[in-house]
Amino acid sequence: MARTRVFVGRNVVLSDGLPHPATVVTDPATGKIVDIIPEITPRSAFEHISDDADYIDAGDSYILPGLVDAHVHLNEPGRTDWEGFWTGTRAAASGGVTTLVDMPLNSIPPTTTVAHLEQKREAARGQCWTDVAFWGGVIPGNQAHLKPLVDAGVKGFKCFLIESGVDEFPCVDEPELRRAMDELKDTPTVLCFHAELEQTPPAGGPATDPEPSDPTLYSTFLASRPESLEVAAIALITRLHASYPALRLHIVHLSAAAALPLVRAAKAAGLPLTVETCFHYLALSAARIPRGRPEFKCCPPVRDEANRAALWAALADGTIDCVVSDHSPCVAALKRLEDGDVMRAWGGISTLGLGLALLWTEARTRGVGVGRVVDWLCVRTARHAGLAHTKGRLAVGYDADLVIWDPDAETTVTKESLNFKNKLTPYEGLTLSGKVEKTFLRGRLIYHHGVGDGFAGLEPTGSLL
Repeated sequence: MARTRVFVGRNVVLSDGLPHPATVVTDPATGKIVDIIPEITPRSAFEHISDDADYIDAGDSYILPGLVDAHVHLNEPGRTDWEGFWTGTRAAASGGVTTLVDMPLNSIPPTTTVAHLEQKREAARGQCWTDVAFWGGVIPGNQAHLKPLVDAGVKGFKCFLIESGVDEFPCVDEPELRRAMDELKDTPTVLCFHAELEQTPPAGGPATDPEPSDPTLYSTFLASRPESLEVAAIALITRLHASYPALRLHIVHLSAAAALPLVRAAKAAGLPLTVETCFHYLALSAARIPRGRPEFKCCPPVRDEANRAALWAALADGTIDCVVSDHSPCVAALKRLEDGDVMRAWGGISTLGLGLALLWTEARTRGVGVGRVVDWLCVRTARHAGLAHTKGRLAVGYDADLVIWDPDAETTVTKESLNFKNKLTPYEGLTLSGKVEKTFLRGRLIYHHGVGDGFAGLEPTGSLL
């Protein structure tokens, strides 16, 4: 193996978020960045390089840190007809993701005990094209398993305040939450919340059911998951947080702009609360969703254009910390494409491989530069997942996870271009800005656009973190 692998380019995005001419020197034996030179160093300066594969010149294309997607459902073991480590991590690599963090559901079993975590790790071994870390789960009655899961290496925990949609991962109520928080309050972890909470109707309120509505209309589904569910959940979370001020809490996939004042108040009070939103909430708008298209269904839902604008503003001012995919696929039958029944369809949007292009397409129309995009997709997601010491930046001592990316290329999303297992996505047919040309994990090529299917001649080299 070569003693050095070198990456050069005129637009290398370093820690200041700006593109610079630079040389990134890596050690293939350790997979680490060993030097960054603030200019383009010619190949002749590296006496040990004899192979073209060890001197990679990106030219005018950008060199970015590998993306960290901190919210992905890979569903293995148990629901590998939905997704799996092999297909999910290949899809991630094709979009510049070099590290993802797998959610505790919808695999069977869920990641709620150390034994279940080991089952998941065993299923993943040898299949991963990217690095993969794991979230644990909080469900009723598993409090005794939480500290052992921390010791076993999970990056944090997720719970639901509303039914999850799968029987093996029930939601928790306030007493269960307090017991879990008591267990976790002195540990270096984070508790993440699916923040929707149904409220009990007031006594004496109307007892009649509402008039039935057309289940193929997206507006029917949207009305069933109002912003008030997110507001109620985040009000509970921030109230509990005051009793556990040392424990970091995190809101996953924030959709409702109406909850932003609660988030801002908690942060202003000094509570360690972080928040993510998703590509679909920033790229899609409810009014543009056609009738009978369950591919657009997710929970919480995509909302109106004013809500989308407010999420962008909150991302810009730091109220929202980062952006993730919440890749949540299923088999075609569960999406009910034949009858278009949005109400009965599985809620989840498939995005792996598309996130960088989706966010960049929207960001550049708003005058948002690549540095902010890298901050939201690399730096802050790595920090959230407890990986900020090795991932998310191009810096000496960090893993040599790099993406060569053309910000000006345009690509059209087709079924053939998708690398996840079930090729159903609301983005099919869209033309997006930005194209990942190559993805490197610890300095090794794991994806090469335009060479066969992008993986020809390559091998999965991902580690379980």
